[in-house]
Amino acid sequence: MERDTTLDYTASAVIDERGVVTGWSEEAQRFLGFSAAEIVGRAATLLLAESISESTLRSFLGQLRWHGTVPLRHRDGRGVEARLLVHRRSFDGLGHGEWLVVSPVMGEAGSPYDGEPLMEQAFLQGPCAAAIYDSGRRLQRANADMEQALGLAQEDMRGLRVSEIILHPHIEETDKAIREVLETGEPQHRENFLPTPGRSRQQAWAVSIVPLRAEDGQVKAVCLAAHDESRQYWARQRLQLLNEASANIGSTLDVVRTAQELADVAIRGLADFVSVDMLSPRENGGEPTSPARTERVGMVTLRHIAKASATESCPEIPLVVDDLETYSEDSPQAECLSTGRTVSLTVAESDSTEGRWQTQDAPHGAVQRFKLHLMAVPMRARGVTLGVTVFGRRRFQEAFDPDDLLLAEEITARAAVCIDNARRYTRERSTALTLQRSLLPRRLPRQAAVEVASRYLPAGAQAGVGGDWFDVIPLSGARVALVVGDVVGHGIQASATMGRLRTAVRTLADVDLPPDELLTHLDDLVTHLADDVYDADPDSGATATATATAAATATAAAAETAGDVGATCLYAVYDPVSRRCTLARAGHPLPFTVTPEGTAELLGLPAGPPLGLGGLPFESAEVELAEGSLLVLYTDGLVEARDRDIDDGLGILRQALTRPAQSLDEVCDAVLAALLTDRPQDDIALLIARPKALHAGQVATWDIEADPRSVAQARKDVSVQLAEWGLYETVFTTELVVSELVTNAIRYAEPPIQLRLIHDRTLICEVSDASNTAPHLRRARLFDEGGRGLLLVAQLTQGWGTRQSSNGKTIWAEQVLPVVLPDPAMFVTAEE
Repeated sequence: MERDTTLDYTASAVIDERGVVTGWSEEAQRFLGFSAAEIVGRAATLLLAESISESTLRSFLGQLRWHGTVPLRHRDGRGVEARLLVHRRSFDGLGHGEWLVVSPVMGEAGSPYDGEPLMEQAFLQGPCAAAIYDSGRRLQRANADMEQALGLAQEDMRGLRVSEIILHPHIEETDKAIREVLETGEPQHRENFLPTPGRSRQQAWAVSIVPLRAEDGQVKAVCLAAHDESRQYWARQRLQLLNEASANIGSTLDVVRTAQELADVAIRGLADFVSVDMLSPRENGGEPTSPARTERVGMVTLRHIAKASATESCPEIPLVVDDLETYSEDSPQAECLSTGRTVSLTVAESDSTEGRWQTQDAPHGAVQRFKLHLMAVPMRARGVTLGVTVFGRRRFQEAFDPDDLLLAEEITARAAVCIDNARRYTRERSTALTLQRSLLPRRLPRQAAVEVASRYLPAGAQAGVGGDWFDVIPLSGARVALVVGDVVGHGIQASATMGRLRTAVRTLADVDLPPDELLTHLDDLVTHLADDVYDADPDSGATATATATAAATATAAAAETAGDVGATCLYAVYDPVSRRCTLARAGHPLPFTVTPEGTAELLGLPAGPPLGLGGLPFESAEVELAEGSLLVLYTDGLVEARDRDIDDGLGILRQALTRPAQSLDEVCDAVLAALLTDRPQDDIALLIARPKALHAGQVATWDIEADPRSVAQARKDVSVQLAEWGLYETVFTTELVVSELVTNAIRYAEPPIQLRLIHDRTLICEVSDASNTAPHLRRARLFDEGGRGLLLVAQLTQGWGTRQSSNGKTIWAEQVLPVVLPDPAMFVTAEE
């Protein structure tokens, strides 16, 4: 006689953490007679026919699932023996949740599958966990492997559906698959990923559900067979995690971000929380001080640089980035660093070793509130110990196994190499920045020709330090030279080349070369520098700063550093007497001029080739700059960007220059704010000058006849002019200088001869003639009658020199003006 499965049902109820019934099914009312209105909201203990011991209650509260036979009380007063299966669900880890209680009720005793040879054969010879579910989808038979997998005996599960035995979304789908097999008679195959009882980590099961037919061909039951493929599943997961680590760790050359990428990858499948701590401060990428591999190293101080957790608040790691923490000598961190091996430990609430994971400062004691599985892995790269990575589990019940240890060591080793690359790059970048800043002007020189403001911004870390520079060079005759340049490439080599070029420009400017001639000499220098690089070892400029995703960039940068040497430059000379500015450029962006009315325009200059090509001429142009206007010089990093066309950048710069500002510093800030939204992709040098003019009362000019008698008249004219300026103390020295320079011009040069005095921050005396022959300072011998004049000029003045022009030359001498002391009577009080 076939068993009637329609009489089987499952009674269920929900109880909250206070022991109050919050849910009551119709099957529960059918089983015990109480309606939902009578029992919901009341204590669950009212349903017990006998009291439960305290030990049983304690064991019940400490488990995620409980099963057993409990005597319950029926509404009519009789006792009912009930097989209960209790699931804890909606558990948040802090003691809050509820329990689902299910009890199978069998309409007829016994099982139609007991003793059937086919069923027994399947169970005895089957190589996997197997169970038989009847036409009502209720379990009737389970072999020993299934009992072990589910953690329940067959008698504890009989009469329950699979979705009532285990609470999991995949099991819900399996229950639906059983129903479909019963309805269609077609077998189904699926994969389930779920933690089985007693284990919190997911296991992989290959599940096959096949129909069991009677002699008449009707489907009467199904057989569920499950193969445990967890080992293969977790091997694939570990391989996938390694691939993710290779793809995601080391995307930048930043130490902190690389460490954070390590932590973010590890919590995806290896740990619940990760902490990365370094042995030494990360500033400047210095070499960390690694402890010797001895049994004990004493207390260890680590700097926390990254953390990640599966929970948003990350309660396991209360540290913040850059916190310094000291760990005791018996901590796993210290043991890990001293031995160079991974240390694994489980910290339970009652475990006396939990203090080993605490820092010397006890306030950070969050770990003692949880049962944790922890693993400390040393971070080593190129023979240097960089720090420690701590992996922890709280959600998973299983401790780290040997495969987890190997995985943690592998991704930590990969991250350590990336962090070491980033550290070395940081050190190299810091060195390049220090070198570059030492080569740039620390403060602009004092001069009266122009008012200037400047800005320099190094490129972002990914691009590296470049070779942009600017300079302001005082020249003879109250003039000033303005320079902006950009060396090709990035890194220390570019900074060193920039220093050479800046020194060369100052040297060439000191001999008063015109802008086009100066660029010609500078072009020759760059060509010679390139030849020196080609003759050197081609590997000398390479650096080991490449990381996983930055390898191509670093390789290209290294090749660029060790290969071509080139630069662009813009050189301008402004004369405040004539208000004329002469400019020449070598492949450099055109400068802007801003009129006093606020109109900004590009200044048209002849195009010149970049420095280093050699053999091509440079041309200069001369413009007049109104007093109060602006001359704006910059490098291409200001207007060029990957996401913006250079014409758009020039348009933004033009608009920024037309905005009113109180000072040149405000103009610089406005320009940078308009053009930069993030760290620049290339170095930026910006130099803004406001030309000034020397008024007619500050300049005196005389034409000198080529007659020795004109020397006396020249001394007299100079004396009168100095008296008008109130420079009485300079009369004697100036007369001597004028006498020597004018005499030399009359004797050795060609007319026309002109004498000019300029009263600026200094007193400048200039004598111009039509000859290109320059005088030379020499030491006169004992009996020589001449040769001492220029020596006297050099001794009595601050400086002297010669500059060539298209019409001849000019000899100049510069004197420091005397300091005018205040009248002592100004400090006498009224009482005195």
